[in-house]
Amino acid sequence: MVQPRYFTAREAARQLGVSLPTLYAYVSRGLIRSEADGNIQKRRRYHGEDVQRLKERKEQRRDPMRATAKALHWGTPLLESSLTFINEGQLYYRGYDALTLASQNTVEETAALLWTGDIHAQIATFNEPETKSARLKLENIISQVQPYPLIESFQMALLMASSEDSTAYDLRPGGVVQASGRILRLLTAVAAGRTADDGIAQTLAQSWLPSQPTKASQLLNAALIVMADHELNISSFTARCAASAGATPYMVAMAGLSALQGVKHGGSVSKTEALLNEVRTPDNAASVLNRRLKHGDGIPGFGHKLYPEGDPRARALLQMMEEAMPRSAALSLSKAVIEKAKALIGEEPNSDFALAVLARLLNLPEGYGLGIFALGRTMGWMAHAIEQYQSNHMIRPRARYVGVMPHVE
Repeated sequence: MVQPRYFTAREAARQLGVSLPTLYAYVSRGLIRSEADGNIQKRRRYHGEDVQRLKERKEQRRDPMRATAKALHWGTPLLESSLTFINEGQLYYRGYDALTLASQNTVEETAALLWTGDIHAQIATFNEPETKSARLKLENIISQVQPYPLIESFQMALLMASSEDSTAYDLRPGGVVQASGRILRLLTAVAAGRTADDGIAQTLAQSWLPSQPTKASQLLNAALIVMADHELNISSFTARCAASAGATPYMVAMAGLSALQGVKHGGSVSKTEALLNEVRTPDNAASVLNRRLKHGDGIPGFGHKLYPEGDPRARALLQMMEEAMPRSAALSLSKAVIEKAKALIGEEPNSDFALAVLARLLNLPEGYGLGIFALGRTMGWMAHAIEQYQSNHMIRPRARYVGVMPHVE
């Protein structure tokens, strides 16, 4: 269920199980924000996020074990992190607006920000020229993994490259930053089928849309940046768990990729690509979406629990695509699907939908929308790994046993 952005006074008090005077006391103490309701004169509305946070704090005091269990399901924060902040429908990386980064900065600068905290930091492994020996090894890896689907080829390439990179065992921040640069360049080379000598987004654009490399580069740069991190999503939490065990950055990336492929996470991009293929033309949108709902299949690519008023990443990417290639058939199709989906389920498109549309816009093979997601999120996995290595704590929650108790003879 989507959390309302605002409550009336009575709704907020009912959520918290308190009287109206107690609610007003919470407001005066700064625990809950309130503001004038623009629709009804003299009435105030109360921020749903603050109400939910206070409600969770009260539940945690009453029943700590139950509250901890709920925290694993879109609940209270589990870990401290200085990477990503989601607030009021906006996304920030280390205090920088992610959408501004996507329009004004490069993938490499965003990676530097996430990995070091300094957007101007120079990551040597992004820029160092490949030696002849290293180039031959990379070309060999590319040739061996190319026959396989893109995400599987990423995993194979990481496994092959890790056996050749003994420096990856250096888990100090500086060592991990350099290994992260090598990993991102490796995956870019696998996706592009060539070495990433021209920058991450540029290399992909030149391989995927050589007829319009500048436009493609701008779109891919933005997509990779807005998908770089999203707090403790499933794949990032998995990556942190692997890092907490002392796994190398290559193994951390493989762990993240494994989780990303799940149908409830990045696999939703593939489901959305399949939906667009099923619709095919704008005229079919109504019949296909109606049929899916009738059969209980749902409409992938719409709605997000953290963005009840719409995913800002999707909004930004779709707008950029509209500006870059306004007469594209892929965008005409996407508009028809969005219009019908909003009419049927009242939800806005999310980032999964935007990635599926981008892959279609660039005429990429099946699975490449998820590939863009994986490339971008690799930046986040590495950032989470760096944080986790520095904390030197192992993530090992306890389970509350609810099975059959031991038999006593």
